[in-house]
Amino acid sequence: MFFQQLVNGITLGSIYALFALGYTMVYGILLMINFAHSEIFMVGAYLGFWALSLLPVWVQGWTPGYFTLVFAIAMMGAGLLAVTIERVAYRPLRRASRLAPLISAIGVSIFLQNLIQVTVSAQSQPYPDTFKISHYEFFGVQVNSLQIFIFALAISAMVLLQVFITKTRLGKAMRATAQNHTVSQLMGINVNFIITVTFLIGGALGGLAGVLNGMYYGSIKFNMGFFPGLKAFTAAVVGGIGNIKGAMVGGFLLGIIEALTVGYISSAYKDVILFAVLILVLIFRPSGIFGEEVTEKT
Repeated sequence: MFFQQLVNGITLGSIYALFALGYTMVYGILLMINFAHSEIFMVGAYLGFWALSLLPVWVQGWTPGYFTLVFAIAMMGAGLLAVTIERVAYRPLRRASRLAPLISAIGVSIFLQNLIQVTVSAQSQPYPDTFKISHYEFFGVQVNSLQIFIFALAISAMVLLQVFITKTRLGKAMRATAQNHTVSQLMGINVNFIITVTFLIGGALGGLAGVLNGMYYGSIKFNMGFFPGLKAFTAAVVGGIGNIKGAMVGGFLLGIIEALTVGYISSAYKDVILFAVLILVLIFRPSGIFGEEVTEKT
């Protein structure tokens, strides 16, 4: 029972961790909570849905390339949407009080939700069943190929992001911008470009998480990003807002807690316990497990 729920929790945590990275990256650069990230996740799921449904039959027969193309479409579309939101809704308010971009983010979130509801459908859409699922059993624990795929893809994306942030010149520029905007500009870093890249990467990861969520649960809806968004934000806070490793660990931790709650207590209490964990962390360790990696921007 325990190990079965652990497997379920790790799968769910993989999605939360990818989702949380978008929150933590934007907060690390701008000290703002991008509440529209929940709808980027939702739009990514719909882009994956359309790609899975509409790609030609001859492409669908080439399985590795087919799924690569689906994920690329969803990630690029979600990333470009995030960049557009930053340019239209956040950049003009960059020197305003912190409340202004927060209200703008909530407005964008409501707008995108209603846009999909009106233009696509208010009903749940069944996700295309194109992934051939195989079932395995290890020492009495049931694992399927979709769970393995989600975990492997999420870990690969997180490792690549960590390597990009720590080893590349652009990643170092992002870390410098997160420390101080003014000094970064004096050192020749184009801060606006770095912020755009941050939103692009965060949005792409959110879109990837949306597709994986749709594949895992089998359906999507216009408001599907709300509760997962709150949980991903909770994961970012628990791990340490602005800390990439913290977002990853926080995502897996919350996924495991949720799965164990469903298995041992009741699914009715899963959200209660998750947000109780958030409250306890804020009380006893407000900087999160790994601590915040942000400074005041000037």
